[in-house]
Amino acid sequence: MELDLETAKLNFETQGNKNNPPLVLWHGAGCTLRMWDFVVKELKKEFYTIAFDVRGAGKSINLETDQEYYSFEQYSQDLNDILDFLSVEKVHVWSMAWGTRAAIAYSSMFPNKVISAVFSDASIGIADIDAQKFGLKDALKKQEKAGIEKFKMPEAWNIHLNQESASLSLQAAGKFDLTKAIKKISFPYLVMTGDHDPNLPSSKDIVKNSISGELKILECVGHGSVLQRPDLTLESFLEWHKLIKSRDAKR
Repeated sequence: MELDLETAKLNFETQGNKNNPPLVLWHGAGCTLRMWDFVVKELKKEFYTIAFDVRGAGKSINLETDQEYYSFEQYSQDLNDILDFLSVEKVHVWSMAWGTRAAIAYSSMFPNKVISAVFSDASIGIADIDAQKFGLKDALKKQEKAGIEKFKMPEAWNIHLNQESASLSLQAAGKFDLTKAIKKISFPYLVMTGDHDPNLPSSKDIVKNSISGELKILECVGHGSVLQRPDLTLESFLEWHKLIKSRDAKR
């Protein structure tokens, strides 16, 4: 589906019954909404999934050249425009890596619109790209040794209409103070990061200093967890949602 705005054309996709709880899926750096394809097959049984390409990435087109339109503030407003179009008021969120930075920013600006969140591969510090690659390599070796078959990537998970604008879209992370943002979040959230992901220390700090966050460490998993282990991340996501439903029922 496509939403035409004055400054952009936003590509998004919904799956599942609209009467189900709405779940926004926020893609990682260099990715598109297609990165969620393997987990959406199961998610749509319980949720009304809303996956979207941030402006300039995937099939979303940024019609503006001004750098201010590549920002978490703008992406958050874009998401709200999509939610308004769909007549959705509040959502659950699942994000990965760079997308988690964007989702944390959104959550801090619009906490009244978020019911809960799962922040995969979370970090509010400076990304160490080399360490991410080394950690992933080690994790894949251990998975192979354990007899875990390597998953294929979803088709078109990193295909963009405009590679230049896709690269520019990532610059938004450096323009937003995530240290202040994470302190504003009080709804239930799970930080889910692999033990071979260099983002793990930051993930632990996020939860340690939060009032509502919990930590799930994924064994033998590196950076890019949803793409690397869609089975394990999906299982962990659903288990946590079952847990918070149970907690709510007891109140």
